[in-house]
Amino acid sequence: KTLNRSFSKEARQFLTSPISTVLMPSFYTLVCCISVPINLAAIVAFFKGIQPKKPAAIYMLNLASADLLFGLLLPFKISYHFMGNDWIFGGLLCRVVTASFYWNMYCSVLLITCISVDRFLAVVYPIDSLAWRKTENTIKACVTMWVLSFAASVPLVIFDQTFYLKGLNITTCHDVQLYTEIPWLKIYFIAICFSLFVLPFLVTVGSYTKVIWTLRSEVRGLQGKSRKKTRAVVMILTVLVIFILCFMPTNCSLLVHHLLFGVSNIATKATDTSYQFYLMFLCLGSLNCLLDPLLYFFGSSQCQRQLSNMLCRSSTKSSRTECSTMSSSVSKTDTLEANLNSQYKKLLV
Repeated sequence: KTLNRSFSKEARQFLTSPISTVLMPSFYTLVCCISVPINLAAIVAFFKGIQPKKPAAIYMLNLASADLLFGLLLPFKISYHFMGNDWIFGGLLCRVVTASFYWNMYCSVLLITCISVDRFLAVVYPIDSLAWRKTENTIKACVTMWVLSFAASVPLVIFDQTFYLKGLNITTCHDVQLYTEIPWLKIYFIAICFSLFVLPFLVTVGSYTKVIWTLRSEVRGLQGKSRKKTRAVVMILTVLVIFILCFMPTNCSLLVHHLLFGVSNIATKATDTSYQFYLMFLCLGSLNCLLDPLLYFFGSSQCQRQLSNMLCRSSTKSSRTECSTMSSSVSKTDTLEANLNSQYKKLLV
């Protein structure tokens, strides 16, 4: 579609600024180049090395798969921004790539929330939760999270996202919307922000608050608790950083943008500026593909062992002894930790 209406100075400047044509695609390139091999390695490690399949490991495998699929679609977004926000890949692919951003974000939110709830059940209700934390129930939960996130992104696949701007001679992808579509977009984004971000965030914070409280009251005086506590705290902090750094700015700016739209003339003028911040925060949100692997490492001693083994196989002969020592050290640590009667073990995969 061709849009003949005028655009604000702020919108025009952003579409042609170095922020959207250099900085953002450069950031996406960095995320893509690092996240794809890391998440691919994580998937291989989970498939080959972690037996039996524990609930958290299954959630992490699905999280790595979602991040990998997202990373494989990033080159289209990178090309779009480097070409001056000019989309050349057709309307369908624009809708798919746009939907993938929201799908990955909310799928990650839901899966991380599942991990938090699973840790909550394992620590607070270790016996009573055994019936719920079965492999088949975990798989069902993962399928449900994928379906929910896909369903939430379907409207973005159905409606047009590409518009040709005569004034700039570019075809935008998701950066410009028709005024007639704003009302339903407002309802849509506010609904998914509250249901797929605010609610899961509250559940995650509540779950880990109870986990920390339980661990503090039940593991005092046990040998080896310091090392376990460090891993547990790092994993919890990683989850909070992912939410606060990657997901919260995007969803908050999106809510502000749509809540302001149409309220008054002054507020309407502010929507262009708020949307610019939203697009930059959406770019920042892709960082979760790099931070999620920290969950795999600090949340799973088995994943640590697999990583050390992979490093050993790829090292030269002269360094094999050192790698063997590192792998042996991880194994011995796991054996020692397995013998400790510590509640911290329940927090980790």
